[in-house]
Amino acid sequence: MFALMQSTRTQSLHLTVDAATGLKAVIAIHSDRVGPALGGCRYLAYPDDESAMIDAIRLAQGMSYKAALAGLPLGGGKAVIIRNPHVENRAALFEAFGRFIESLEGRYITAIDSGTSTVDMDCIALSTQHVTSTTAAGDPSPHTAMGVFAGIRATSMARLGSDNLEGLRVAVQGLGNVGYALAEQLHAAGAELLVSDYDSGRVQLAMEQFGAHPVASEALISTPCDIFAPCGLGSILNCQSVNQLRCAAVAGSANNQLTNLQAADQLEARGILYAPDYIINSGGLIYVALKHRGEDLGTITAHLARIPLRLTEVFAHAQAEKRSPARVAESLAERLVYQKGV
Repeated sequence: MFALMQSTRTQSLHLTVDAATGLKAVIAIHSDRVGPALGGCRYLAYPDDESAMIDAIRLAQGMSYKAALAGLPLGGGKAVIIRNPHVENRAALFEAFGRFIESLEGRYITAIDSGTSTVDMDCIALSTQHVTSTTAAGDPSPHTAMGVFAGIRATSMARLGSDNLEGLRVAVQGLGNVGYALAEQLHAAGAELLVSDYDSGRVQLAMEQFGAHPVASEALISTPCDIFAPCGLGSILNCQSVNQLRCAAVAGSANNQLTNLQAADQLEARGILYAPDYIINSGGLIYVALKHRGEDLGTITAHLARIPLRLTEVFAHAQAEKRSPARVAESLAERLVYQKGV
């Protein structure tokens, strides 16, 4: 674990257990030098404790890069609560997690993420003020989706020569809060939707409301489309899966879509444009960070409008340098993060 922390330049890793509630949690702080480390709290089952820690570390690094590229004075962090199928009192568990956050004395601010809700954040808020995405603050998912939608238009312009999405086939993998909101915006823009999700009810709803075409989850990645939009969990793009893609571009909301940069190079070699995840999906972070700071919706919306501009900048550099946008984005993020001493 120390080797991974060193390779990602992660500052610290914090673990806790609470016998009374069954809480087992990890908080990874990649950086808090220019501001508190802000990042969501995942509540998921993991095959083992090490997998949970690795997930937290890698996601925390991504949050530092996301904050830097979004121009936010924050570091990056991530929390993982290891889900137990037999939790007696969920509210008490999240209140205990709030006490864990409070013990870090403001170094980390948490927010909603996979497996958690605004109600969970309300429970955390009973123990600490270092939390956002509460019921009062609002769910950031719609803002993440807004940023991804704008990013898809920028990606379409860069790869297909137009940001008009009417008639484009977009494959949305994952219809959670962000994926479904994205599908709604794509439908309104006239895109033809191919969708998959392990929740058949969400797929059925997308079929009824957006005229979406259902595709089995394991088959969606190889289904011909213009844009493939991963909106579930990460590590979807590896050397094997990239070979299966039949699309012009990949642009979606999932974190850590690439298993490694070699997969990004493979996308580049195949002529598939990749929209770096921690740029295109930064709308949620922008919303929770600025909302926590007390900014109004107009300021937040103006900041969200920078997402496609940053993507376009990265695409231009990638084309000029004949490199993957993922490598260009990482170089830019590291320059911003480490030169600033984040």
